[in-house]
Amino acid sequence: MVTGGGGRQFDPNSFWGLQTGPNPTDRAKLGSKRHLICDGRGVPLAVQLTGANRNDSQQALALVDAIPRLQGARGRPRHRPDCVLGDRGYDAESIRQGLRDRRIIPFLAKRNTENGSGLGRWRWVVERTFAWLNQFRRLRVRYEKRVDIHEAFLSLGCALICWRFLRVNWMTG
Repeated sequence: MVTGGGGRQFDPNSFWGLQTGPNPTDRAKLGSKRHLICDGRGVPLAVQLTGANRNDSQQALALVDAIPRLQGARGRPRHRPDCVLGDRGYDAESIRQGLRDRRIIPFLAKRNTENGSGLGRWRWVVERTFAWLNQFRRLRVRYEKRVDIHEAFLSLGCALICWRFLRVNWMTG
């Protein structure tokens, strides 16, 4: 015989699960943060969910490694970008060196410099993709207590964005 959990599917002591943390901008309420990497058109390549108190720079290399292999017409599958653009939150020498080790050119804004790093011309693509994800009501506010359900809705939202790109390119091409 195995002792049951009394019908509970998650630990009641950690109400929102492992992928939450105290939000530094909202009176330390528990929250989660989405980390997203997308291509130049805004198509999401990889997405991860962490606690709200997790620093962006801690997820940078894991997010690059999470990009799936893309099968081209011939040859080896392509699975890494040529370059990565990032804002000041990703400015760390360990991230730059990790990207160089992966043969990726880092274009990261420097900390403690005046505004106008030049990344604003490309940064809006990621912000637009986040806005597209927020159009899905289940993703705008996290209602799910279980992290696997919220990650499933997040993956579904990314798949719908990719499908819209494919549909538009197929109809015009």
